[in-house]
Amino acid sequence: MNRKLKETTEQFIELNHFEELTAVQKEVLKYTSSHKDVIALSKTGTGKTHAYLIPVMEMINPLSDKTQVVISVPTRELAYQVYQNALLMKEVYEDLRIQLLSGGTDKKKAISKMENAPHIVIGTPGRIRDLFVSNVLRVDFVQMFVIDEADMTLEFGFLEDIDVVFSHMVKNPEVLCFSATFPEELNAFVKKYLSNPKIIRVEDKKRDPRISHVLVNCKHKEYKEVVYDILPGFKPYVCLIFANTKDEANATYEYLSEKGVKCLLIHGGLDSRDRQRAIKDLQAKKYSYVIASDVASRGIDIDGISHVISMGLPKQLQFYMHRAGRTGRNEKDGTCYLLYKESDLDAIRNLNKKGVNFLAKEFKNGVWKEASNPTKKKQIKTDLDEKQIVKTLYRKKEKVKPNYKKKKNQQVEQIKRKKRREFIQNKIKEERKERYKEKQRNKED
Repeated sequence: MNRKLKETTEQFIELNHFEELTAVQKEVLKYTSSHKDVIALSKTGTGKTHAYLIPVMEMINPLSDKTQVVISVPTRELAYQVYQNALLMKEVYEDLRIQLLSGGTDKKKAISKMENAPHIVIGTPGRIRDLFVSNVLRVDFVQMFVIDEADMTLEFGFLEDIDVVFSHMVKNPEVLCFSATFPEELNAFVKKYLSNPKIIRVEDKKRDPRISHVLVNCKHKEYKEVVYDILPGFKPYVCLIFANTKDEANATYEYLSEKGVKCLLIHGGLDSRDRQRAIKDLQAKKYSYVIASDVASRGIDIDGISHVISMGLPKQLQFYMHRAGRTGRNEKDGTCYLLYKESDLDAIRNLNKKGVNFLAKEFKNGVWKEASNPTKKKQIKTDLDEKQIVKTLYRKKEKVKPNYKKKKNQQVEQIKRKKRREFIQNKIKEERKERYKEKQRNKED
């Protein structure tokens, strides 16, 4: 990009200690300079937040008394983090007014702060709509509308809130849509409000997450027990532990706390103050272990997360990748441990087919050891079946008898049933051995 940036924008970039802009930042800035609507598709960790904050810095006018930019983000945590990043603009423009509007914050205080129209509004879709409908927030002079994490906004059902605000804008603002993926369901919104948008797909290999995926078999144990068992197996800078439900997150937090593990809890069930305090403590690196629900897998953007533990797989498999994507960023290595049970095997193989390469390990006697890999076991088993089936179907010098096809098919089914029985019997034996070992360990304790 050869375009000369404003001196104030250069100062903002310098304050962020960016040696150079990322690929997505360069591309977005190139098209926003010519006032085009943009849809930017880029992976987590590629610098998407500043890909819109830098163009905002280019166009903002702190001398105006109007709201010029609205930034919509789907979670309180993410809204707070974007707000924290945006506050650096005030070091360049001292009189710049930036207002955070998110669910759980004091509405009366927000209204009082809105007496002087903020130049930039950052908030969750529901709270933005709420204050707009209440005639507190005016959007008729908005020049730029940013929708961050558009796919997540769609998943959470927030597009209707955005639609209400957007449909009442007098002027058509420049629209920037940012997302990791682009579901088909977004097309209707894009066609309605974006004018011939430039679609930017950025493959920034330099910033691709460097993540090792490790499978840990829970066998008969609960997830929280296995989490505690493996914690001595690594020394994290920050480790995120993801639970599938708030109740599971609470139970894991209580269990680890009772065991003497100092940890932090973040999920949507906490009140706003507790959630903001937790985010601040996490940003300050006060805790090495953080237990979170999936709302945080897209709402937490903290540098220095070295390990992730996924307690089972989420219902939507792409959320596993969002969990894992919290680590291995900024050219640093990261590890994601997936704790699994028998019921997770089909989903694990599905992820494997999509390119997620898993190592299987177990932590025993203070040492990580290689374990049986379920992503490979099934293939080996099938190969064995195929060899026997081929032998049955193509025996040499066998005379053709009446109903030979039917008999051959019956023989093939017998082979398959025999293999299934053997597999089940072996699994039962393994589980019995593990239960016996566990009983012996409990007696020793």
